[in-house]
Formats: sequence, C-alpha cells, structure tokens
Amino acid sequence: MTKGQTMERNTQNEDIEIDLGSIFSLLFHKIFIIILMGLLFGALAFFRCKFFITPQYTSETKLYVLNRATDGTTTLTDLQTSTQLTKDYQILVTSKPVLNEVIKKLKLDMEPEQLASAITVTTPSDTRVLQITVTNPDPYKAKEIVDEVAKASADQICEIMQIEKVNVIEEGDVSTTPISTGIKKNTIIGALIGIALACAIVIIRSLLDDTIKDTDDVEKYLGLSTLSMIPICDEMDDGRGKNKRNKKGKANRKKKGK
Repeated sequence: MTKGQTMERNTQNEDIEIDLGSIFSLLFHKIFIIILMGLLFGALAFFRCKFFITPQYTSETKLYVLNRATDGTTTLTDLQTSTQLTKDYQILVTSKPVLNEVIKKLKLDMEPEQLASAITVTTPSDTRVLQITVTNPDPYKAKEIVDEVAKASADQICEIMQIEKVNVIEEGDVSTTPISTGIKKNTIIGALIGIALACAIVIIRSLLDDTIKDTDDVEKYLGLSTLSMIPICDEMDDGRGKNKRNKKGKANRKKKGK
C-alpha cells in the first residue's frame, strides 16, 4: 500500500467519524423532541390496548381418551396406541360436525370457521389427555361453549374411532380475569417506534439540508477558506435599525410631553 493510499484511507475514516459525531450531536440537541415523540407513541399504544381492545376470557376442559383393544382390560399397547392417536383426536374436536352441533345447541350467531378460531386443542406430552380451551369476550359464554364442545367431540370421537367412551376429567370454569392484552409490552413497543421514527426524521432532515450555516460548511462544500466573520446587527442593516430606534424615541418623547 502506497503512502498516498494510506493518507486517503485515513481521510475517509476521519470523515466517517466526523459524520457520525455530527449525527450523535444532532440527536443529542433534539433529545427533547425524540423523548416527547416516544412518550406520545407509547401513550397512543397504551390507550389503544386499554380502551379499544375487547378483553377476552378463556375456559378450559379436559378429556381422557383411551382406545382399548380388548374389553375390560387396559394393556400397554392400548396406552401406546391412544398416545399416537391424540393428533387424530385434535382434528376431530374442531371438525365441522362438532362445530355445527355446538352452534345448533347453543344457537350461536357465528360460522363454523369463526368458532374453530376460538378453540385451541392441545395434548400434554406422552398423555391421552385432550385440553380444549375456548376464548370469548363473555366468560360465561366461554364456559358454555367449551362444555358443549367437549360433549360433541366426545360423541364424535367414539363414533369415528369406534371406542367405548371418552371421559370428561373436568368441566370448564368461569374465568374472572381476562387474558393478557399485552398493555405493557405494546406500550414499550409503541414508545420505541416513536423514538426510532423521531430519530429517523431528524437524521433525514439533516441530510437533506444543504444550506451553509457556518465557516466549516463553507470550507467543506465550497472548498474556500474564510478570512473573517462579519456579525450582523440592526445598526448595519442600511441604517434601518437606527431609524427605528429614532422613531421609537420620538414617540416616547411625544407621550411624555402630553
């Protein structure tokens, strides 16, 4: 690497440091606006979650499914087979026959797809237990739906899988506490978005501003060296500043004479 290339690289690095330094300095001088923007967006996110998102309640029931190969006795093979079929049971719980039966019994004003989106079916690892959870704005309605889903899905599983019985371990309960609406999380995210947006606006405006403000800008953009600076004041404005003061003095003297 030649000496000229080394000097050029050092100059480029110096320019980058100066640019980054000016950006950080600019952000520091605009820190009040940036913080204000973050607080504004955080407040908007808080009020949106607090007053415009409907609280949701959940109710859960559990079913025990065991597929017996022989009557009266439960073998290890039965347990293994039942565990392997739990995914099939999950599909049957949200099948259209089950959903249509629940809608008909409870006279729900919704489509099967809407009801399916409110139902969550899970299976703890290595068990034959189906956990059915229903989410609804009304906690009592959530309990009614989850209990009816448990009954309808139990009948459907017995009919399709040709097993004797599906036992309900526990019925749904009426929840008194809504599920988390993420108020704290969304408020923090909103504040961070506001801060990032404010920083972006400040930086973009600074990059697009090509006006010359001081002697450094003259040397940087025009390649000229400044010999001196002339301060601007009212007295240098073609005598207009002096005339204004003379007029004000005369007006004050007239008022005193009166």
